[in-house]
Amino acid sequence: MDRDTAEPSVRGLPGDAAEAWIEYHHEYAAPSEYSHEFVWDVTADAEGPFCTDVDGNVLLDFTCHIGAAPLGYNNPKILDRMEEFDLVDPMKIAGQDFYAGAGSSPTEPTHSMASQLMERLIDVTDHYGMDTVFLCNSGAEAIENAMKITYAQAGTPKYGVTFVGGFHGRTLGTLSMTRTKSVYTRSYPEVAGTRTVPFCEDRSCDAESCSCGFFAGERSQLERLLEPEGGYVDPDEVSFMVLEPVQGVGGYNFPSESFMTEVARINEEYDIPLIVDEIQSGVGRTGKMWASDHYPIEPDVIASAKALRSAATISRSDVFPQEKNRIGSTWGGGDILAAMQGVLTLDAIEEYDLLENAVERGEHMKERLRDAEPEGVVDVRGLGLMLAVEFDTADRRNAVVENAIERGMLTLGCGKKAIRLLPPLDVTAREIDLGADLLLESIDAAA
Repeated sequence: MDRDTAEPSVRGLPGDAAEAWIEYHHEYAAPSEYSHEFVWDVTADAEGPFCTDVDGNVLLDFTCHIGAAPLGYNNPKILDRMEEFDLVDPMKIAGQDFYAGAGSSPTEPTHSMASQLMERLIDVTDHYGMDTVFLCNSGAEAIENAMKITYAQAGTPKYGVTFVGGFHGRTLGTLSMTRTKSVYTRSYPEVAGTRTVPFCEDRSCDAESCSCGFFAGERSQLERLLEPEGGYVDPDEVSFMVLEPVQGVGGYNFPSESFMTEVARINEEYDIPLIVDEIQSGVGRTGKMWASDHYPIEPDVIASAKALRSAATISRSDVFPQEKNRIGSTWGGGDILAAMQGVLTLDAIEEYDLLENAVERGEHMKERLRDAEPEGVVDVRGLGLMLAVEFDTADRRNAVVENAIERGMLTLGCGKKAIRLLPPLDVTAREIDLGADLLLESIDAAA
């Protein structure tokens, strides 16, 4: 496949082969959220945002597997660097209990692995004073461990503060901090002491104009929760606040500067550790390495996954417990291939100026969609290549998603009425124009 000339080509989805694969899959799989009846053929041509399904249909994938494939499919920026590595067995080791290296020198390894990934992560979080990493398997585990280390360091741990619309994972601990669809949390027990405050998603509001309820009068709901006179939670008993700097599943909600300034003030005034969930927004997606970098907050813990290819809880050594086995995971951080891909992804972002590309291409896409003024679209928003198009109704949004698939473009819904777009970080101007054309055609068809 030539990425420079590739075009979507769809004869019908799902085709006969896809239907057979889907039926076979569901003979054994537990029910889950399958976004599309699209079956990627891992043996067929694919590069960048273009991929081929088992029936030979070529699609433009602007989901990047919900950001977990930050450079799309078969990107030579990654694959060319991996050609010299011969697969070994076991590929996944007991990562927290054993070490693995490649060559005699960790500073000049023949191939980068977990140790080098942790080093790179410290490089890109140095401006927050972070110096310690715990590698694990998933975003939920990264958040779960962030909660555990802040609980462990609190003098009198009792409370954790979360925000309306946040999604932090599928473990019982992270679901206790999740405030999106009830299907995620319904009937499950919750970690005691969870307190919830509004997330100010009107990105232009201030304390006087706030309509979400975060600001009420002269004080924010955070201040009302904690203030010495009249508050109902002792700040000394709050172990953490956990926040997505840009909400993902909740609807690609971008907070106001006033909201983030107030979160930063509370974090500093009451010395409450701030955990930032960068699982979907981090590793270059917003045009900066971390979405937190856009705002006046100072994270104490960063949870990363998806685009990192692995998962990590990143903080300062004084936040992590010093006692061995206080946190741990036999398999966590033990995927040799994932660690290597994580290092190569971070290297590619730096080497090819992909942060700048994300900013330029994101602005390009927003301009194309806004200038067209499509029917039923009430908002086009985004930072970098973390983009959303919001519609007037959920039915229209759903129709646009289906029309886009029929035209060979993969998108994803989020929130109640929005579509999220996550092109590869090295997406080209041609690919943005192609995606914008297909999406606008799909919106017209839905109308």
